Amino acid sequence: MKKGIMFYKIFIPILVLGIGLSISFGIYIYFSTVHSVTDSIATNKQTYMMQMRNNVEQKIRTIEYAFNTYSTTSSFSEVVNNPITERDFIAYRDVNTQLNYIATMGLDGAKYSLISLNQNWQISSGRLTHLTAPQREQLYREYVDSQDQSLFWVKTDSGIRFVNTLPVFSTRKQAIALSDISADTLNRTLHTEDNSPVFILNRQGELMYDTGNNANVLANGRVQELPGTIGNDQSVGMLTLDDEANKPVQLIYAKSAYNNWVYFTVLDPAEIAAALQTTRYGLIAIELVLILLIVMVAYGIALYFTKPIQQIRHSLPTAAHVQSKNEIEWILSSINHILTEKQSLETLIEAEQPQLETQLVLNLFRNRIKADELEGQLARLGYSRLDGRHYVTMLVQLDNLGKRSVADRDVLMLAMNKIAEELIPAEQRLLPIILNDDTQATILMFSDLNEQEIRKQVIAYAKLMVRSVRDYLKLSVSVGISRTYDSLLSSKEAVEMSKQALHQRLNLGKESIIFYEDISNVVSGPVLLHYPTELEARLFDAIRLGDEEQVSSSLYPLMAAFMKKSRHSMDLEVMLVRLVNNLIQLEQLLGLEVLLTRDNQALYHRLLSIRNPEEVERILVEQVIFPMVRSMKEKTSEQFRCLSETIADIVRQEYDRELSLEMIGDRLHYNPNYLSSIFKKEYGTTFSDYLMSYRLEMAKKWLTETDQTIKEIAERLQYHNPQNFIRSFRKKEQVTPGTYRKMRQMT
Repeated sequence: MKKGIMFYKIFIPILVLGIGLSISFGIYIYFSTVHSVTDSIATNKQTYMMQMRNNVEQKIRTIEYAFNTYSTTSSFSEVVNNPITERDFIAYRDVNTQLNYIATMGLDGAKYSLISLNQNWQISSGRLTHLTAPQREQLYREYVDSQDQSLFWVKTDSGIRFVNTLPVFSTRKQAIALSDISADTLNRTLHTEDNSPVFILNRQGELMYDTGNNANVLANGRVQELPGTIGNDQSVGMLTLDDEANKPVQLIYAKSAYNNWVYFTVLDPAEIAAALQTTRYGLIAIELVLILLIVMVAYGIALYFTKPIQQIRHSLPTAAHVQSKNEIEWILSSINHILTEKQSLETLIEAEQPQLETQLVLNLFRNRIKADELEGQLARLGYSRLDGRHYVTMLVQLDNLGKRSVADRDVLMLAMNKIAEELIPAEQRLLPIILNDDTQATILMFSDLNEQEIRKQVIAYAKLMVRSVRDYLKLSVSVGISRTYDSLLSSKEAVEMSKQALHQRLNLGKESIIFYEDISNVVSGPVLLHYPTELEARLFDAIRLGDEEQVSSSLYPLMAAFMKKSRHSMDLEVMLVRLVNNLIQLEQLLGLEVLLTRDNQALYHRLLSIRNPEEVERILVEQVIFPMVRSMKEKTSEQFRCLSETIADIVRQEYDRELSLEMIGDRLHYNPNYLSSIFKKEYGTTFSDYLMSYRLEMAKKWLTETDQTIKEIAERLQYHNPQNFIRSFRKKEQVTPGTYRKMRQMT
């Protein structure tokens, strides 16, 4: 899934910070480890330098002590003053024994010599040699005259030499004791396990010994200053010098308090690097693991904190106008767009609110709204608190159009509705509406008023309405008022009450204000409750067919039902008005002009003013229904013929399929009863008889021309039981299908 910018704004800083901290921590651990390893190696080397110093120093002091002790004996004076020759074996043996004894106490492999300056001889390594005058002068020059000490060490080509001029505390030197320690002996004595370079400097800074494997350190002149740099109170330590390439080199040293010699070695970086190799690899592995964990944690945190943003983004509709890649900007833009659309929608709803409220009132009058829907719609329209209120439905109906034409009716009704809207306060009504072509309706609302007070207020509104219409529109209107009811869901019954009240204006005259309660003693209930709609439908079907005989047979039962259901003459009048209204609607539907002529404009008044039922029936038959039948007969004669022929064609083409007049009616969009009537009228037989006759004709043809079995023919002709087919065939042809086949085959 594609991540947004906010995800990376959270993920990348956390990732960078985490990796930075991890690397910093790794670097800190690494350098701490380097420092610790360096200190450890330096400590080990310091300890080794001290051990080396002590070992060498012990041997040197042993040699010095031996020679000094020997120089104080009487045999020493006799020997050095005795001109030993090859014949003086005893004296030679004594000196050589003494030198061997000293050798056992000194370093292995060292060479010891005793030189007599008085008698010019030298015993070294078991050999006796005599000194020449130049040799004797050279020894004096090197070891006696130029030295201010009786005991000292000098560097030779093969190693180092211990020189002890004897006697030690006498200025008149009689002999010289030499101890020559070769480089090999020193190498064996000063050998280290890691082959680290070892150096020895005397107190003057002269190099007495080196292993020869790190000459670059010694090439620097600053090494000669090392004894002075160290100081007298520092026996062991570490210091840093620059080598020949001016690179810092760390030296581990141990200074001898006996002869101020300095023993030191180099702290090799390669040795430290080798010791840190495992640590380095471990730190790298740990760093990689930490970085991986940081990536996962950063990803998880970024995903966690951006998940609500993504959910909000997915829940918002995709807007083509928003092009920002930043989620927050996108969401803000989308929200602003939604708010703008909401404001536009609210403006639109506000503009359409009258239409919505009009539709709500119409739905209440038609009982097309449920209780759970009503509360929400009222709240949306601004009617939030309607509990405990009482309602009255008031209908205002035009008595006549006065001098105005029918074309002005719509404008007049709008004007009447506007007058009602202005006269009645908004808090005491729902929105007034136009109920039909000549009736305006208003639902009045009352709070904290009793029945008498409500009636008084309603009468005031009704009178004001009648007077205003008369003054402004120059028209007369009548007002019908329902009973008081407590639920808007009863508005349909209330509007019927108001309509019934308005029916009384035929007897009361124009500009009447009629309460349903005042006429309820003569009207048992809604007018339409017992209206014989089935008998009326039968009469209207006969009119459509133009069948005068069937019209007569349908009209008389209808009129008998009117008389039977009418408990009062008012009921009969209301039913007659409804019948005339329905006849007018039928006439308009059929395109006739019988009831719309100028001579029949007063038909309503004529019917309602006649109290003789027979006269009412005569007027309806002679002046209304039969003229409609004759006009319809002329108009529909050709139409009936076409419809009948169409039905016959369908039978001839689909006789072997499931077929009924209801199916044909659905296909042709006609009532099945109507089609049955016109078919019988045109063909003189019913549809079912015609279908059966045609199928039997086809059965006769198949029995004669094909080898199909009787069962196959019956199934093909939609007889589910062959016995039914046989009975129908026998009834029509007086023989069974099998007998008919044999008879036809014989002829």
